[in-house]
Amino acid sequence: MIQTLFGSVEQEPSLLERLKSGVEKTRAGLVSRLEDALAGKKEIDADLLDELEYTLISADIGVQTTNEILERIRQQVDRKLVGDAAELRGLIRQHLLEILQSTERPVTHVNEPPAVVMVVGVNGAGKTTSIGKLAHRYKAEGRSVLLCAADTFRAAAVEQLEIWGERTATDVIRQQPGADPSAVLFDALQAARARKADYVIVDTAGRLQTKANLMAELEKMRRTAGRVIPGAPHEVLLVLDATTGQNGLEQARRFTETSGVTGILLAKLDGTAKGGVVVAIARELNLPIRYVGIGEKADDLLPFDPEKFIASLFEP
Repeated sequence: MIQTLFGSVEQEPSLLERLKSGVEKTRAGLVSRLEDALAGKKEIDADLLDELEYTLISADIGVQTTNEILERIRQQVDRKLVGDAAELRGLIRQHLLEILQSTERPVTHVNEPPAVVMVVGVNGAGKTTSIGKLAHRYKAEGRSVLLCAADTFRAAAVEQLEIWGERTATDVIRQQPGADPSAVLFDALQAARARKADYVIVDTAGRLQTKANLMAELEKMRRTAGRVIPGAPHEVLLVLDATTGQNGLEQARRFTETSGVTGILLAKLDGTAKGGVVVAIARELNLPIRYVGIGEKADDLLPFDPEKFIASLFEP
């Protein structure tokens, strides 16, 4: 079952197969290299541990997580709980799964619509495209959706959102370029109530986490949402570009501090061999991954499931 803001929906039968194709590059960069390192090895020695360290860090698992895994291996070896290098693959798999499971959080349950989902991130992360895919997903669940064009700064941002509105047959609430984003949000929430829409997805201006005035604006939008719809925003999704790897972590830290991020939408996972950043994000930020983008099409946004993600990497 997949958890949504309005309860559970059936798991897609092809989720594992679609994830496998989406993480093909990471699978080659991480698991294939692990298997090469372990092939034919019996003894767990310093050279093997060095090779494992290099492989894990190269896949953007993160230094902290890599050190934890190696320390666990050393402890297991010292206590004679593992004596064969072939067993290390399973040990690494289990540790990665535990990290992802430890950061899972249930989504907020919304009793009375609209559910308000704010989407934040830096320029170029794939935010507007991800919003279009999210609208497509919600509508596939039988829900009605409104898009809020609160990115009033970037040239063509509203037009880009409207293209996705047309593709997904979703109305877009907009104002003139340069309008106050909180005013656009206010209009969208009022419209959603009047039309009895289930979801409002809010497109915000892409911003660097170092721009204090723009980050303060996000906080103002959150306050506006809460005044119009008690409890809103119900979800604040930070879109990160998987191809930026570890660089995305600092972005995520700053956004989390200022905009109340509740989950990560990891875009462009299919375009990187460093999908291990999924684990680094979870471990270092203690944030759940909610969705992963695995392609360009409207339905190429998948709900994130830790067990299926790890299986897609490690299973044939």
